[in-house]
Amino acid sequence: MKLTYLAAGLVENSLNQHLAVKGRKELEAKMATVFGEKIKELSEELQEILLDDMVTTFENRLVVFTRAKVD
Repeated sequence: MKLTYLAAGLVENSLNQHLAVKGRKELEAKMATVFGEKIKELSEELQEILLDDMVTTFENRLVVFTRAKVD
């Protein structure tokens, strides 16, 4: 019984991670569209780094505001 519960939890975590990665990529794509003109002078590598940083910052800010709302 415990093994089944553990396996179900692993599948759920894997699915959640997949959805999180998918959502993150979608958000990066949207930010690339919005900020495309401003970042076009950067190399492709720097654009990817910047977009990743912006998504991470956005996600972290949401966590902070969500915690502040709950408290």
